[in-house]
Amino acid sequence: MVDIVEAKFLTSAPNIKLSPENEYQNEVVFMARSNVGKSSLLNSLTNHKNLAKVSATPGKTRLINYFDVTFLDRDNGAKDYANFVDLPGFGYARVSKSIKKDWEKNLTDFIALRKNVKVFVHLVDCRHPNLEIDNSVSNYLLECANESQVILRVFTKVDKLNQKEQGALLRDYPGAIMISNSKKRGIDKLRNIIHDILFEDNIDE
Repeated sequence: MVDIVEAKFLTSAPNIKLSPENEYQNEVVFMARSNVGKSSLLNSLTNHKNLAKVSATPGKTRLINYFDVTFLDRDNGAKDYANFVDLPGFGYARVSKSIKKDWEKNLTDFIALRKNVKVFVHLVDCRHPNLEIDNSVSNYLLECANESQVILRVFTKVDKLNQKEQGALLRDYPGAIMISNSKKRGIDKLRNIIHDILFEDNIDE
């Protein structure tokens, strides 16, 4: 069993130029439309109630937030280290058009140019799985990601769907990762998937 035993805020940056230096490809980027449950998921994954602040105003956060996290494999006692990166929510911002344009450019530049990213976690509200904005983000990730980077599409708020609706989602998206922060469903699975992708070389040794 893999767990996260320590997580702490590292720094914030407005763009890639001011992002912290990192010699490793050990960053996990979390991205989503506002109000999809990104901050709640970060808190659940890291077992830390207040690591990522859950804003009452969607689109309020406009900085790229970095966190140091420590994974522990409870089977062998091995510890591994990574950075979680919380990107501002996209598609909802009560700001001027000029600010929003600059903000969106900073985000697209980060996605395309930050080579330290190993995993992109794209969160999608399971009740709205096929919105144009999410499809655009998915296509952009596919265009930008290199061969060493992995894209995970994760459906949130699965507790809002009944069994029939969940089955339909799985038919449309085979192998979909489905989570519920409120029910703690899928959290451990996602944490293990992220760990295995980050440290697959360690596993092979």
